[in-house]
Amino acid sequence: MQRFGLRLAEVPYTWVVRWRNRRYDIGRAEICRVEVPVVSVGNLTLGGTGKTPMVEWLARWFRQRGVRVAIISRGYGAEAGARNDEALELQQRLPDVPHVQDPDRVAAARTAIEEFDSQLILLDDAFQHRRIARDLDIVLLDALEPFGFGHVFPRGTLREPLAGLRRADVVALSRADMLEPPQREEIWRTVRRHAPHAAHLEVAHAAQALISSGGREQPLGSLAGGTGGWPGGGTGGWPVACRVAAFCGIGNPAGFRHTLQTCGYQVVDFREFPDHHPYNRADIESLARWADGLDVAAVLSTHKDLVKLAIDQLGRRPLWAVRIGLEFLAGQEALEARLARRLPA
Repeated sequence: MQRFGLRLAEVPYTWVVRWRNRRYDIGRAEICRVEVPVVSVGNLTLGGTGKTPMVEWLARWFRQRGVRVAIISRGYGAEAGARNDEALELQQRLPDVPHVQDPDRVAAARTAIEEFDSQLILLDDAFQHRRIARDLDIVLLDALEPFGFGHVFPRGTLREPLAGLRRADVVALSRADMLEPPQREEIWRTVRRHAPHAAHLEVAHAAQALISSGGREQPLGSLAGGTGGWPGGGTGGWPVACRVAAFCGIGNPAGFRHTLQTCGYQVVDFREFPDHHPYNRADIESLARWADGLDVAAVLSTHKDLVKLAIDQLGRRPLWAVRIGLEFLAGQEALEARLARRLPA
């Protein structure tokens, strides 16, 4: 009965999405073009696909070429007058890149151009935002569930029907390292049916360092304590079954847990919060009691969670975030060729 109800709810939602897209496709809804190139990063499904590491990589790529870039996002999940977790995370990692949050992304882009003299706009989480014209659309698919169980929300997790992929210029398969090559090829066959002209990327989210709430970094293998050991008895290198506790409030907690395991950590306990969870004092006290009751060297979270907590300790346990970076498995040259064509004159 519940499945039948979800199927019924899917129909009007899908119809509204298709009707809205159709209005933009035929020119009935206005698409606004700003004075500088616009590159969009988005996804096809609800939940996390790893957009933030991609946005960071793109911003660094353009900055290395002397381009004044600004990041524009809607600010989903932020309290009134505050920045959301993605903005706080990117601000710490890209202090020289302005980040403007506004549901009216056309107005935000114009603000970035006028106030920061931006030469290029990066749109974060904007594939379904059709009102602002873009010069390059990058769409991320999560390798673990790339097509939202084959159905549009609420029956599945697709934000729009798969046919929407035809608008993509680049399709990136994130967490591709978690699949075998035949499984990846099966996904690409579906992508090619809907976006035959899009460039293909395969990327992994690689843990790069541990980071404190203040931005201090240390190597992944620097934790000590618990029942973990170290190669050769030293204090550096890579942890051997170093015991940690972990928590997160992101769209794909399984992806974060997988990252910790690939680092060699033994995850003794793991707590999940809803995506964009606004941590309060009660949450912090609960996490502290939980951490103190475990025999672990440290507590680990995502950077997105740590910037909201802004603390370096939970009870008697040190708190670190795992800094994630983008690692290209395939397609980097094709992406860079397309980015080069969007460089400002």
